[in-house]
Amino acid sequence: MTKTAVVTAGTGGIGLETALGLAAAGFAVTVIGRDADRGARAVERINAERPAHPGRFLSVDLASLDQVRALADTLAAEHAASGEPLTVLVNNVGAMFARRQHIDGVEASFVVNHLSPYLLTELLLPTLTAGAPSRVVNVTSAAVVAARRVFEDVEPPGGYYGFHWYGRAKLANLAYLLDLAKRLRGTGVSVFAADPGGAATDMTSGTLTDPRIVSPPLRLLWPLVRRRLERSTSGSASVAARPSITAATDPALTGRTGLVIGPSAVPVAPFRAATDPRVADAVRRLSQAHAPVSTSAHTEHLT
Repeated sequence: MTKTAVVTAGTGGIGLETALGLAAAGFAVTVIGRDADRGARAVERINAERPAHPGRFLSVDLASLDQVRALADTLAAEHAASGEPLTVLVNNVGAMFARRQHIDGVEASFVVNHLSPYLLTELLLPTLTAGAPSRVVNVTSAAVVAARRVFEDVEPPGGYYGFHWYGRAKLANLAYLLDLAKRLRGTGVSVFAADPGGAATDMTSGTLTDPRIVSPPLRLLWPLVRRRLERSTSGSASVAARPSITAATDPALTGRTGLVIGPSAVPVAPFRAATDPRVADAVRRLSQAHAPVSTSAHTEHLT
């Protein structure tokens, strides 16, 4: 039976390298992204490696929760019709915004970095469970250490600082993923977070040069911090993709769940705040309020 994988934001950078790695491991890979030209080039690169199964591209704006819902419906219907399992879902999508933005009234960083992968995962849980053993891999970030750990609302009080808000959204997603691992024990669906360390990508290029993305107390030190960050994000995307590929394919992880795979592609201790049940509870309430999953689907994958 064919092993299948879906990689969001898979048309470039770490996502494309992850897709290439999965294709080389024998998966039939679907890459998700907005730009059809980038998608075509990604599929061309995948197929140039002569994989066992050709790659394909689906055009979806992952910042739109409506389009995320439609994507989940499409994938679920395809797998139900074909009988092929959905073996791996890699939520690679991520974005940092230098200025406050909103998507359908919700702060953009929280939408892209947490609500989008949260909703896609929740909607595909019945499909992943039906195809078990299967894996969910969410790409996390070391920026979680800079996060404001306040989750009473989507937008924390105070001014907008893109780096901190990016880290906060990634912290929310990591807390969700670790909580999900507990919920899914015994289902055959394993969940992992992958920390890529750093690579030069479209997201990091130029964004870190703007000191306004960090809070005023950090701005005096920002040139020094930024240089360290830029050194850490100067590596290749292929190296940064190793944790995601390992989390998705390593047979040594069979039967394990709730792990963070670090930049060296081995399990590491999760950031402590992400393991706090109070953070997980607050994130769950926010997620359900702003990206509700239908009652029937929610009940189905919890039973």
